[in-house]
Amino acid sequence: MPVKKGMKSLAQNRKARHEYFIEDTYECGLVLVGTEVKSIRAGKVNLKDAYARVTDGEAYVHNMHISPYEQGNIFNQDPFRKRKLLLHRREINKLNALSQAQGYSLIPLQLYLKDGRVKLELAVAKGKKLYDKRHSIAERDVKRDVERSVKQIYDRRQE
Repeated sequence: MPVKKGMKSLAQNRKARHEYFIEDTYECGLVLVGTEVKSIRAGKVNLKDAYARVTDGEAYVHNMHISPYEQGNIFNQDPFRKRKLLLHRREINKLNALSQAQGYSLIPLQLYLKDGRVKLELAVAKGKKLYDKRHSIAERDVKRDVERSVKQIYDRRQE
């Protein structure tokens, strides 16, 4: 079977960019079972409450829900099982040091296909306070208003 080139987004954690300041991102592979891959390709994955941890020198993603594949019968795995992340040793050591620093978390941002393989975009993030979230919302509203005004001016000139 030919491998498709390029990237195709399968799932995103939109809430993460609202809840956290993103410091750095990493691309990593996942150790998956065949039925999980089929279910992910069908879009049956949820990153909403997922997080990653480094334990015993290995990186794992927890709470990532992959729905059981309908035709998978006995080969289906637990939807919430922890899944190993494929990273270089120096990256794992760096992530471990950063995650142990106060206030930093490892949060999955996006799950996508790259050249036929499932990849996860992992972020080193720091939690936002309530006033930071309000500030982000205010900035977004101002940006939207400016774009709306520019569009109205442009539309008037076209008439």
